[in-house]
Amino acid sequence: MPFEADLSHALDRTTDSLDPDLTALTDGAVARGRSRRRRRTAGLVAGVGACAAVAVAGLVIPGALAGSRSDGPGMETVALAMPRSAISGDQMIKALEKTFPGGRFSRVTGQSNNPSDPSAGYVAMAGLVVDDGHGAASVGVSAVRLKLPLPGADGDGLSCEREQTPPRAEGDTCAMSELPSSAALPGGALVMSERIAAEHPAGPHTAHRWTVTVTVKSTGAQVQMVQWNSLGGGVGADLPKPTRTAPPLTEQQAVKALTGAAWAPILGAVA
Repeated sequence: MPFEADLSHALDRTTDSLDPDLTALTDGAVARGRSRRRRRTAGLVAGVGACAAVAVAGLVIPGALAGSRSDGPGMETVALAMPRSAISGDQMIKALEKTFPGGRFSRVTGQSNNPSDPSAGYVAMAGLVVDDGHGAASVGVSAVRLKLPLPGADGDGLSCEREQTPPRAEGDTCAMSELPSSAALPGGALVMSERIAAEHPAGPHTAHRWTVTVTVKSTGAQVQMVQWNSLGGGVGADLPKPTRTAPPLTEQQAVKALTGAAWAPILGAVA
């Protein structure tokens, strides 16, 4: 396994859903925030053994996949709700491939959720490497459901926390926006967009990941897309090299895709 951080994350992803009182997930690749979970930076992993889930494209899963989560004394909790309908890994893969029409795909992997069996996981995921003619890029998507009411200023994908330890690195960005209410997004949605360098200080040959997270206010349904301008994330000697200057989709294109026809059945099943 080239990316030990992803392996650990994926193993915890499976075991954490067995008991909502398990201790917080640790990830050696990224320091945790003082009052929120820091984003986790890692690469694509094809599989992690017979009893483990599949980790893809460094996806940032709220609440560490358990029924509820906190990162220690003074930390606030982000809770996940069991999705209302099952979503298969194949469904996630097909939706992700539809997001990049005409692309060539490799390293394709997916994970199902199972509302009737919490031990099978709360999170549906898919990941792949797409080559759209401008360089291969690792891409992953996850779908979860947050418990309502959504916390006002806490949780992955719900706020850009500025008071972090360590502080957000120079050049890394995070922005929040909102989408209006519609048939597909009842009550509207929160959109968080991030750009994070794989290493700091970032240089001309540093890979980056772009994360777009859409959370439907009225249902807690959340889909997240992570794109690298490389073949994935890593740590130490495994830090990736850029394969292109920008991700396959711009922020606006990613939001449009995640709220469009290809992902509407996923959002509906999670909600």
